[in-house]
Amino acid sequence: MASSDSPPPGKPPLPWRVRLLVGAASFLHSASLRADGTVNRSLLSLFERTVPPSPAPDAAGVSSTDHAVSSHLRVRLFVPAPAASGSQLPMVVYFHGGGFVFHSVATAQFDALCRRLAASIPAVVASVDYRLAPEHRAPSAYDDGEAALRWALAGAGGALPSPPTAVFVAGDSAGGNVAHHVAARLQRDVAGLVLLQPFFGGEARTASEQRLFHAPFGSPERLAWLWRAFLPPGATRDHESANVPDAIQRDGATAAGRWRAFPPTLVCVGGWDVHQDRQRAYANALRAAGAEEVRVAEFPDAIHAFYLFEGLADSQRLLADVAEFVNRRAAEHLDAPVNDQCPLSTGS
Repeated sequence: MASSDSPPPGKPPLPWRVRLLVGAASFLHSASLRADGTVNRSLLSLFERTVPPSPAPDAAGVSSTDHAVSSHLRVRLFVPAPAASGSQLPMVVYFHGGGFVFHSVATAQFDALCRRLAASIPAVVASVDYRLAPEHRAPSAYDDGEAALRWALAGAGGALPSPPTAVFVAGDSAGGNVAHHVAARLQRDVAGLVLLQPFFGGEARTASEQRLFHAPFGSPERLAWLWRAFLPPGATRDHESANVPDAIQRDGATAAGRWRAFPPTLVCVGGWDVHQDRQRAYANALRAAGAEEVRVAEFPDAIHAFYLFEGLADSQRLLADVAEFVNRRAAEHLDAPVNDQCPLSTGS
C-alpha cells in the first residue's frame, strides 16, 4: 500500500483537455453553492449535459432503460449484450458521485461510466437516482439506496430476462459513501462492495487534506459546505454518516461479528485525491474489525473522479480491477454451499 506521507511533486499528470474539464466542473459546482445553504439548480441545469435512456444497444452492445422504484425513486438499468440474450450475469447496484448535492443517473459522464462498467465486467448495472441534499439530508440517500437494492434483489421489477448470478453494490465519491451504508444495512444479500474514492469526513484534518487542498475538488470550504448540506442539522463531520472509519472502530469493539460478515470490499484510492487518507483508514478499520476481504487498489497519479475520463490509462486499469473483483467474487458466490450464499431476496 502506498504511503500518503510524501507529497506528490508538481501537479497531477493530466492531459490539457482533462484539466480544462476539471476546472470547468469545479467552477460550476462552486458557483452553484449559495451562502444560505441552498443550491442554484437552475444554473446547474444550464451547463450539465444529460442524456435519456437508450433502449437500442450502443456500439459496445449496452442498452439502457429507466424504471420507477417508487413515486420519487428511479433506477436506470444498463444491460450488456450477453444479458439481453438471456445469459446470467452479475448485477451491480451503482451510486453516482457529486458530493451528495450534484448529478443524477442522466448526467452524461455517469451514464457513460455505467455503460463502460456494464460492458467491461460484463454485468447489469442499476444506477440509482437517489435524492440529493440539501433538499433531502441524510439518511434520505441511504433509504433510497436500500429501497433500490431491495428492488434489484427482488428481481428488478421483471426487467431482466434472467436473474443475476450475484448482486454487488458500488459507488464513487459521495456515492461510495452511500454504497457503504446501503451494503451495511443489507450485508447478507451483497456479494461484494466496490468503492471508487469514497467520500468520508471528520473534524480533524488528515495529512492528505492539509497537503492536497489545492488538488482538483479538494477545496476545504467546498467540502465543508457539502457536509453541512448533507448531514442532519447540527451534526459535525464526526457523525457516523461522515466519519465512517471511526464509526467502524467504535462499533467493532462491541459488535465485531457484524463486520466479520461484511461483504468483500474493493477500495480504489488516488494519489492526488484529498480524501485518500480516510479511504485507507476505512480499509484498515474494516480489516481490524474482522472483515473477510478488503482490497485497496492504488492509483498514484490519479485525481479525484479520474474514472470519469475514459481516455486516461488509470481509468482503463480501474475497469479491469473492478471486473476482476466482481467476476471472481461472483464465481465464488456460485461455488459456495447453498447455506453460505447471499440469498437473492428482499434482504434481512
